[in-house]
Amino acid sequence: MCRLHVIAVALGHVPYFPAPTAVRAPNRPIPLLGLAGPVLIVAAWAAVSALQLFPSSLFPDPGAVGRGLVTEFMSGRLVQDVLASLFRVGAGFLLATAIGIPAGLLLGHSAMARAALLPLVNFFRNLSPLAWIPFAILWLGIGDPPAIFLIFMAAVFPVVLSTAAAVANIPSVYFRVAGDLGIKGPRLLSEVTLPAIAPQVITTLRVTAGLSWLVVVAAEMIAGRDGLGFAVWDARNGLRIDLLAAVMVVIGLIGVGLDRLLVQMTRIPSVRWGYER
Repeated sequence: MCRLHVIAVALGHVPYFPAPTAVRAPNRPIPLLGLAGPVLIVAAWAAVSALQLFPSSLFPDPGAVGRGLVTEFMSGRLVQDVLASLFRVGAGFLLATAIGIPAGLLLGHSAMARAALLPLVNFFRNLSPLAWIPFAILWLGIGDPPAIFLIFMAAVFPVVLSTAAAVANIPSVYFRVAGDLGIKGPRLLSEVTLPAIAPQVITTLRVTAGLSWLVVVAAEMIAGRDGLGFAVWDARNGLRIDLLAAVMVVIGLIGVGLDRLLVQMTRIPSVRWGYER
């Protein structure tokens, strides 16, 4: 469809009938292909363990890791560590999103704001989030505050820059047609700008969510008293490689789950318009 039709659809003035999608043949094993990689990795892992190429104390078999995972879960410690890490990631990530998207909208719409603030944003964006760990500990101590601060510093600048770039790339015809239809102010933001930038912003949020998850693990190793990062460090200090591997599996699974959660945002009708344009 043409751009004018797209924006009219987005503004609710023209009905939109999506093109029919191909019907998947029954019993098609496509969804099962996603399990092929993990199954192959576990099989290779078990084979190497069975060959005893490495000491079992340094390379535990999948069964030992599974037993360690069950033990940690039954003790309640694993659940506490997962909740602690999720709280920190959620707080830091939501704070970065709440500040980063409005700041990006400002930079995208205002040349003066870009000239004044973009060099500063680029400067801080190029600093490793982990370089802030000493300052975070000195300023905020240990526990939740330094981890939330580090996650915020890791996530906010990519969100700002991505949002600003997405706004700058919106075709000007969208705004002209919106003006002809009398769409101004908050309605212009909610019905044109945000749906148009949603795909790019959501992609950035997926990347920064993964980065936030990496940062919280590193932060908890150094400045934490609980959480999955602390659990990894504690297992290493106790030479419990089975527990270390078990926690790493949990970290990876939760990271995948967070990504899938953000992918669901693309199913929102206004967001899907952004993908259609």
